[in-house]
Amino acid sequence: MPETPASSLSQTDLQRLTALEKPLSESGFAYQPAADMRPLLEQFGLKQWEEFAESWNHLGVDRYMADGGRYRRRRYATFSLTDDGIIRKPHQPHYQSRDYNTLNGGIERWFKPVTPAIGQNPALLAILALTHRVATDLTPATLQPKAWHTEIHQFRIEASPDSAGQPTPEGLHRDGVDWVCVLMVNRENIASGETTIHDLNRKCVGSFTLTQPLDTAFVNDSRVYHGVTPVKPVDPTRPAYRDVLVVTLRHE
Repeated sequence: MPETPASSLSQTDLQRLTALEKPLSESGFAYQPAADMRPLLEQFGLKQWEEFAESWNHLGVDRYMADGGRYRRRRYATFSLTDDGIIRKPHQPHYQSRDYNTLNGGIERWFKPVTPAIGQNPALLAILALTHRVATDLTPATLQPKAWHTEIHQFRIEASPDSAGQPTPEGLHRDGVDWVCVLMVNRENIASGETTIHDLNRKCVGSFTLTQPLDTAFVNDSRVYHGVTPVKPVDPTRPAYRDVLVVTLRHE
């Protein structure tokens, strides 16, 4: 799958890109609201968003939750991102050491794969292309890999009247990668879900809540910790859930 060219960004879109990259470079994280993300992603080929978002209705239960919870649904895929394009890799397990995930780390976790159609969806490819552009812009040339190992996670966190949903059940954490992108897909009947950012001394240095589809957070994983507060239903009689896409990049 070739990566969408982005060499012809308008002056306005270059300003949007700078508004994202400047705080990420300076502080290790950036929050970009949907009003700025959507037009920028459109320059990278964003289309078929409705089809992409609807796919969150077809995830599998995460059965690796060490806390016994059944509130998380997900699908997973890996890609290779290079200057030449985006290539999906064969399905493989997700692994984090217990140094980074004290709750669920230390084992290979096999999740349902992202479907072939969603793996080629232009909305996903646009998000990957933009994330690759940001990582390339902010990584010194001498440290840039020939290919970024990229993992994508479709997450749905469900909340019920008697049990809050835990977007980050492992608590405040780092992911053991280079770059993290968290993009809001949908919030349905939930309260809270505030993202907090902490420096390496675990001092809080920022917070925000992803509320609108395409609200996005970018994180330099080597510089900050991040976490998300539990979500609860607003109306206890209706389904309540938080859908996000998480993209991580690390050196292959």
